[in-house]
Amino acid sequence: MELCVDSVESALNAEEGGATRVELCGSLVEGGTTPSLGLFRIVKSRLSIPVFVIIRPRGGDFLYSDAEVGVMKEDISLFTSSPDRPDGFVIGCLNVDGTVNTVLCKEFIALARPSKMTFHRAIDMTPDLGDALEAVIGCGFDRVLTSGGQSTALEGLPVLSDLVIQAKGRVVIMPGGGITDHNVARIVQGCGCTEFHCSARSSRSSLMTYQKQGVAIGASLSPPEFSLKAADVCKIRTILLTAKSGIN
Repeated sequence: MELCVDSVESALNAEEGGATRVELCGSLVEGGTTPSLGLFRIVKSRLSIPVFVIIRPRGGDFLYSDAEVGVMKEDISLFTSSPDRPDGFVIGCLNVDGTVNTVLCKEFIALARPSKMTFHRAIDMTPDLGDALEAVIGCGFDRVLTSGGQSTALEGLPVLSDLVIQAKGRVVIMPGGGITDHNVARIVQGCGCTEFHCSARSSRSSLMTYQKQGVAIGASLSPPEFSLKAADVCKIRTILLTAKSGIN
C-alpha cells in the first residue's frame, strides 16, 4: 500500500496506519507537485518506510519546456545529494502528441539511479496505454502508477487487468485513482495487482481560535483555509485490511 502524502502529519499517519511506502508530494489538489527539500528531509528522518518523491514542476499537462526540464533535473540532483536520499522518484513526461517522451525519461532515470523509478499517471493521458507501457518498460522504470486511462481505477479496471497481463512481471502495475475501502478489494481481485496507491484522507478543522471569514488566500478552486486534509490512520487500516481480504 503506497500512500500519497503532502505533509509531515500525513506521512506519520501513513506509517502508523500500516502503509508500506509513501509518495511525498506538494499540492495534492493539483495531483501532486515536487515537494520542498525541507519537507522531504523531515519526513525521511522520521519514517522507517520508504519515501518516494514526485518530480513535477507544476500542475497541468505533462509537456514540459526546456526551462521546466532544467528545473526537474535540478530537483533530482538536489534530492539525490541530500544525506538521506529518496528511496525512489515518481516522474513522467509526454511528447506533444501524447506519447511517452522516452528520451527525457531515460535522462531522468540516469540522474536518479540507483533510486527506484515510478512512471506516474501521465500514462493515463496517452492515446494508447499498451504502447505507452512498452515505452515505459523500455526506459527502465520499475513501476507504473495508473488508473487504466480513466478518472478512477475502478472505471479503468478492465484495462488495468490487461496491463498486468501485458507487463508479464517486467514492471509493477500499481493501480491508483479513487481507491477506497469500498472498492479496493474489487480492484485487487479484478486486475491481480500486488500493489495499490491511494490517499486515504479526511478533513479536520483548524485549531485556530480566530478564523477570519470571507477571505480566501488561494484561487477560487482552492480548499477552505480552515479545513485541513490529512491521511487518516483508521481509513488507512481499513483500506489495507480490505485489500488483504481481496487477496486471500
